[in-house]
Amino acid sequence: MSESLPIVVKLGGSEGVDLDAFARDAAAVIRSGRRVVIVHGGSHATNVLSGQLGHPSTTITSPSGHTSRRTDRRTLEIFQMACRGVMSQALVERLLREGVNAVGISGLDGRTWTGARKDAIRSVEDGRIRLIRDDFSGSVEAVDTRLITTLLAAGFTPVISPPALSTGGGPINVDADRAAAATAIALRAETLVLLSNVPGVLRAFPDEASLIREVKPADAQAVSEVAAGRMKKKVLAANDARAAGVIRVVIGDARSEGPITASLGGRGTVFS
Repeated sequence: MSESLPIVVKLGGSEGVDLDAFARDAAAVIRSGRRVVIVHGGSHATNVLSGQLGHPSTTITSPSGHTSRRTDRRTLEIFQMACRGVMSQALVERLLREGVNAVGISGLDGRTWTGARKDAIRSVEDGRIRLIRDDFSGSVEAVDTRLITTLLAAGFTPVISPPALSTGGGPINVDADRAAAATAIALRAETLVLLSNVPGVLRAFPDEASLIREVKPADAQAVSEVAAGRMKKKVLAANDARAAGVIRVVIGDARSEGPITASLGGRGTVFS
């Protein structure tokens, strides 16, 4: 592996992720001489905060089976508080404790992530397709790497969270897995690691013994079809990154000690 190319690591925001183990391992990887860019989500933190604030989260399922958060205006506000104020701070605190010069930023900062807000979202409800037009979500279409590379050059480790900046000027909720893939592509990263609360892509979820260990380009579509729930977005992100030239993508397990090291060693689902 080239020491000059960064690794992009996306840490899932689901319940069960061990932040302390992640921070210890990230510190070890950085001390070994690797440059690491961390992207994280905040799904569990958003769910908890939404419940506490009396605005429970709801989920949308698209006709193709992809699930996402229903992001009305109030949910967008809570999402920002959870990602930037809860998850980001918790992660930066642990990284600093391990000796990592971590800096928390969001996709808004420096226009790092930009994209268009979706005009309408199709949701399957009671067997019917409904169009939702007041949702504040979109996808990352452009990555400005200047802030990231400036931080890396100065010896800092960027920790990036949603939201992104819409082309209309306001914040939008974006999928952190696909944002991480777009970031890896823009940085010409050698490796993208997507960490979740499962061992990788499971052929028969939730049976962890059904782990798919390797995905070759010819298998990509078939694996997308067997992936369940949120894993569909991770597979889509992995396929995006591989198609755009990221040499290696690994979907690994964030629940155990040394999750980044294990993923770099091939533990999980490797898109090769």
